[in-house]
Amino acid sequence: MRILQINSAKNFGGGEKHLVDLTRGLTAREHELFLATAPASPILEKLPEIASENILELKIKNAVDVFAAAKIARFIAENNIEIVHAHTGKDYLPASLALRFSKKVKLVITRHVMFPLKTGQKFLLSNVSRAIAVSSAVEESLRKTFPADKIATIPNGINLENWSPADREQKGKNFRFENNIAFDQTVLTAIGELKELKGQRDLILAAQIIVERCPETHFIIVGKDNSADQAFRKEIKRLAKVFDLEKKFTWLNWVDDTRELLAATDIFVSPSHSESFGLAMLESMASGCAVLATATDGAKELLVDGESGILTPINDPKSLAEKACALIGKPEKIKSLANAARIRAVENFGLERMIDETEKLYLNL
Repeated sequence: MRILQINSAKNFGGGEKHLVDLTRGLTAREHELFLATAPASPILEKLPEIASENILELKIKNAVDVFAAAKIARFIAENNIEIVHAHTGKDYLPASLALRFSKKVKLVITRHVMFPLKTGQKFLLSNVSRAIAVSSAVEESLRKTFPADKIATIPNGINLENWSPADREQKGKNFRFENNIAFDQTVLTAIGELKELKGQRDLILAAQIIVERCPETHFIIVGKDNSADQAFRKEIKRLAKVFDLEKKFTWLNWVDDTRELLAATDIFVSPSHSESFGLAMLESMASGCAVLATATDGAKELLVDGESGILTPINDPKSLAEKACALIGKPEKIKSLANAARIRAVENFGLERMIDETEKLYLNL
């Protein structure tokens, strides 16, 4: 098949990683992949195997960018594209408009977030052949826009071999040494864009309680603040300073390869207020971390509370601290949760399964 993947995001997050993994997997199965993305997009760096003539660099200014739609339509015609797959909300309507001039081409969208589409999009996206939801919660949201027979739920998957806990101890020591983190500290790590919705402020508020009860604890926060003024990053770093926790936190803008980071992590923390899936959480499960997460829809899909992870109420730093303290200093309990999380990841969220189901969906269309 000749498949065009569209993602105009300028930053690299879970949805973009999903696209990269899917594109690589389909390319390995000898489909011809094409890519439409923003100029200088980080996606381009991750997919050097895509030939330059198979890449359309374009700026999609907004959801009704007719000029972008015209460029996509020309690219589709010139390359005899059979399937167009759009991955971000801003890309859906330009892709839909482009395909109104290409009746034989099938349009697939993937929804990575739970926010419902706008009312008018039900009509404007009527030519969508399939809408993929990455979780059951996202599927429920999509039912407000599409009939059930147009929706397919295909959870994200990861290459489990990349996250094998083999050599975990040595990898963890390497990371701790390079980042000046003591080997005897219990490390709690959170990964995600720095913004209020991701709950990093709650983690710092919880850290004040945790450190008081469990002083041999260290926190790693990984993520960028993509806002123009980076106000949220400044706020939460200032909050850590006010609580005299500066030495208890390591701040990293981003980590492309998180294997050593997660190997150095005892407890992965997801303090998010909303999570449709949680790719970083899944990677932590596969790499052998115990997981402590707020009870978002994504976390509830990934974890079984008390068995393969611990869930805590959303936006409740005190409860987050209490659940963390119940694990810190209990290596056997941490190990038991980590082992169960690894088994659940292997049994339910492998990359090959995700690619299989997506490929089958394309072929059926």
